[in-house]
Amino acid sequence: IQKLDNAVKVALFRQSNLFESLGFRYFGPVDGHDINRLTKILSDIKHIPGPKLLHCITVKGKGFLKAEQEQTKFHAPGYFDKETGEISISPCQKLKPPKFQDVFGETLVELAKSNERIVAITPAMLTGSSLNLMKEQFPKRTFDVGIAEQHAVTFSAGMATQGYIPFCNIYSTFMQRAYDQVIHDVALQKLPVVFCLDRGGLVGEDGATHQGVFDIAYMMCIPDIIIASPLNEIDLRNMMFTAQKGLNKPMVIRYPRGNGVMLNWQRPFEEIEIGTGIKISDGDTLAVLSFGHIGHNVILAARKLHAEGIQFTHYDMRFAKPLDTQILDVVLRKFNKIITIEEGTIRGGFGSAVSDYIFEKGYKQKALLIMGIPDRFIEQGNLVELRAECGIDVNGIANTIKSFIRK
Repeated sequence: IQKLDNAVKVALFRQSNLFESLGFRYFGPVDGHDINRLTKILSDIKHIPGPKLLHCITVKGKGFLKAEQEQTKFHAPGYFDKETGEISISPCQKLKPPKFQDVFGETLVELAKSNERIVAITPAMLTGSSLNLMKEQFPKRTFDVGIAEQHAVTFSAGMATQGYIPFCNIYSTFMQRAYDQVIHDVALQKLPVVFCLDRGGLVGEDGATHQGVFDIAYMMCIPDIIIASPLNEIDLRNMMFTAQKGLNKPMVIRYPRGNGVMLNWQRPFEEIEIGTGIKISDGDTLAVLSFGHIGHNVILAARKLHAEGIQFTHYDMRFAKPLDTQILDVVLRKFNKIITIEEGTIRGGFGSAVSDYIFEKGYKQKALLIMGIPDRFIEQGNLVELRAECGIDVNGIANTIKSFIRK
């Protein structure tokens, strides 16, 4: 009966059905917004044996005309007027520093103007990663490969073999889908693909599935790869500038969701020496080694503690791989108490790499505290709430430092 059914459909529509040719029972297409009909169909087909596929046609933003008309804009609009659809932007927001994704997008366009070998690849996140700016300026050098992270990575590898400099932009949590390709198609061949991991760290309201907290750990164990994270917008620009100067291995640049901290960020480029950190502040109580934008919270915590008469040494390490061993040796010779902090899982990340170095080099009687994302899935909440929950907001860092000093 099913074969006869398939034959009739082919005769009527004059084309075969992909799903039924694979052995699926195909139903549809149906109106995905008709809840009553969907409920009846789902109730009926659950009694049919074998694999089934129900094809529903839906409209993004259905029910709110503005969202139907401007689907990308209303994917994550924040607060808006439900009557007019106007998105609320307060005077304070207008004066805020730019989002890291916008700094990335504008910087890549700036670099691409002077380096014709730069190409951009993204898996269906042109607007979300601000590569729409690159698409407008260089449409033939910007590739949206659809929701196919594995293909984005392998395609980038192929471009690198032909002398191009691929900036492959993927959200941190989605890069997990392409882990095999990162190892086999890129790292194993030491191809200079620049992986730009947007939303590295906590992402807030998108919840546990989107928290980009595993990338440092899952990249750390891959040989022949560079892992960097900027403290601020200028760092991000300079890391991108350095990456396109000529690498002999892949590089990961991971940066957070949301706004940066600088209004005056479009400064001349400066090349960064791979695997080097910088000293931010000096003190004699303990040393704090930060990796990435979370270091800005350490800076604010230092100001808070300075008012209480507490000063500590703070290094922005910039690279989790390779580590700046010169800084580590200086710190470990001078201090017995060291704190590492990252907006990533505490298992297997930057702090773990520092711990490994301490053990390998035989430094004894060192108290190391690794701060970051606890060993559990972090659920939904805004960024302020989640950083406080993980103890890596300004108050959490300051309180931890005071407690650690007293031990």
